[in-house]
Amino acid sequence: MSLRLEPKVTLALRAEMIRVSDAAVDAIMAEVPAYTDAWQGSMGHTIAAAVRQALDGFVTIASRSSDEVVPRSAAVDGAYALGRGEARSGRSMDALLAAYRVGAKVAWHELSQIAVAAGLQAAGLAQFAELVFAYIDELSASSVAGHADELATSGRVRQRYLDHLVRQL
Repeated sequence: MSLRLEPKVTLALRAEMIRVSDAAVDAIMAEVPAYTDAWQGSMGHTIAAAVRQALDGFVTIASRSSDEVVPRSAAVDGAYALGRGEARSGRSMDALLAAYRVGAKVAWHELSQIAVAAGLQAAGLAQFAELVFAYIDELSASSVAGHADELATSGRVRQRYLDHLVRQL
């Protein structure tokens, strides 16, 4: 994909980043029952920070030319850690993916409006959409991997404890 947002579009997106991430978080809380109470305490801050990091990573990717090396690891690593944390919190993979769908819908709606208002034309908007959804797919896949890894790890630890208990009995 050869999308490279013009600087004025990038600046407009960055100026609205907090508002867009807050809108995504609010929608997830309202539409995904498993996340209604998830925003309390440190986990809420972690999730909100992950949403902001993901959006910031996306704008960074979209503002670079296709031949530039764009670091994706921070957002992908953050998504993986988020998946692990969600598994530790007892939320299902279905809930996690529902949160991604809702967050992506809100982010796309908000980001596309901002980009168009800043002058992004139809052809660029189509490429922008492709990039948004490819990026969300990459992040959600990383979160799913983190979730699965955490469940596998915690399952192995639990099995070791059970084996130890059986030997002791």
